Amino acid sequence: MDNFIMENKWTILVVLEFFAWSATVFMFYARYKLQSSYWFKIASVLLVLTGIIPQLFLGVLNFIATREIDLFTLVIVFLILYGGSIGKKHVQKLDVWAQKKFSKSCQGDGSSDRIGE
Repeated sequence: MDNFIMENKWTILVVLEFFAWSATVFMFYARYKLQSSYWFKIASVLLVLTGIIPQLFLGVLNFIATREIDLFTLVIVFLILYGGSIGKKHVQKLDVWAQKKFSKSCQGDGSSDRIGE
């Protein structure tokens, strides 16, 4: 199992990042469009299960297997540091956008959803 993970670590990381960002978007959708705390909590759990935990697992497993800090380990460290610092500001901006986007579509006033209009 460890060999499979190490041979496919980049693919696994990209797939997990895709799922983590999908969970983030779904979290905003559940919060503003569905207005459901249940689905918001589900999306939050999915975010943790597809983002933070697997990244730490992959980074530690890679370090144990290679016994060195290679590019993959540095990318994992970067993603974790980004998520804990600058990434929070980016998610806040995304939150504001999602609130406007999903609230506008909830009203059904027929106005355009394009940026700048």
